[in-house]
Amino acid sequence: MMKKVILALVLLGALVAYFVFDLGQILSLESFKASQADIVAAKDANPVLYISGFFLVYVAVTGLSIPGAAIMTLVAGALFGVLVGTIIVSFASTIGATLAFLSARFVLRDWVQGQFGERLRAIDDGLEKDGAFYLFTLRLIPVFPFFVINLLMGLTRIKTRTFFWISQLGMLPATIVFVNAGTQISLIESTAGLLSPALIASFVALAFFPWAAKGIVALVQRSRG
Repeated sequence: MMKKVILALVLLGALVAYFVFDLGQILSLESFKASQADIVAAKDANPVLYISGFFLVYVAVTGLSIPGAAIMTLVAGALFGVLVGTIIVSFASTIGATLAFLSARFVLRDWVQGQFGERLRAIDDGLEKDGAFYLFTLRLIPVFPFFVINLLMGLTRIKTRTFFWISQLGMLPATIVFVNAGTQISLIESTAGLLSPALIASFVALAFFPWAAKGIVALVQRSRG
């Protein structure tokens, strides 16, 4: 019980610090663009330090569910290019998401189970059967906030390793899009403009492809039976 209280206080402290120290301004597109030349010069002088530091900060931002991951994904493209930037963001975002997932499971799962036991059991049963498909679908569609998915999935019985690899695979397309856009960060005014209706429609189509494939396989198996 004490461990849960300590973890909850750490998470609350991080949220308070975000507002008190105005970290939202630091993790902003305008802040980076204003200092881009100096940051790039410093990164070029010590790339290993910058890659390591960026990775750890990204893990912390996503793990604590602090706003700013989308901006940092663009910055990764501007600093490290598409290939290296994608590798950094892909692993850092998945590790951070898994930490948020485990935090929700450790702190809130018992309470939610006590309050909504029957409803949660029904969700658990569905996820046990098709959990990977559900999670993959949610990850592929960027209109669903990733931090919400992290927290909600932590309240279910989905296995941590399943959450990790499905999250990494499902977030990869959007990661590539944002990192690639970051290579032209000087032309970007906001992250909202990056997700055009056509792009979102493409993600939706991709998200539902596994369900269609599963249905076709089941249909073939029934016809053979």
